[in-house]
Amino acid sequence: MSKKLSNTTADYLEWDSNLLLISKLHQDQNYKLSLLIALGSFWGLRISDLLKLRWCDILNVEFLNLVEKKTQKKRMVKINDQLKKHISVCYTQIQPSSDDSFIFLSQKGSVFSIQRVNVIFKELKKKYKLNIKNFSTHTMRKTFGRAVYNNAGDNSEMALVKLSELFNHSDIKTTRKYLGLRTEELMETYDLLSF
Repeated sequence: MSKKLSNTTADYLEWDSNLLLISKLHQDQNYKLSLLIALGSFWGLRISDLLKLRWCDILNVEFLNLVEKKTQKKRMVKINDQLKKHISVCYTQIQPSSDDSFIFLSQKGSVFSIQRVNVIFKELKKKYKLNIKNFSTHTMRKTFGRAVYNNAGDNSEMALVKLSELFNHSDIKTTRKYLGLRTEELMETYDLLSF
């Protein structure tokens, strides 16, 4: 939890670091967190929407349909084949009591709280020596956005338009700022001058 009147923002993980974290968590048999980070970074959903997912929402389906908690807008997410495999492997390892049960249950049987996941993320940052300043649940959403933008190549402006719509931002200027692109571009200006 952040201190009163402090300004905290989540940073993004480089995509390779993100995939490595998902893999390490899986190797360490921490299947729930491996799946949480995979879903969050492959879909760009907010943590409040991830925590309400049930196995039946994501098992053996092509698309996830949901109403976002924050915006109350409908959203459809495509589940790509690689992610389907990861979901299936995690499902087999976790062995939930039913397909209708929530995915992200604590040992006590209740759905994780956002605050608890943020505490766990701080522990993960330390344990796996993640090269990131502010690692929180929102990191997954920003990691998704940066990966889409970085992989767009010459179509980066079109990627921003798509991300703006997926994130429900009012315009791409907001998306650019959200992803930290505006600050990076401004700071690059100082590197244009030399002696």
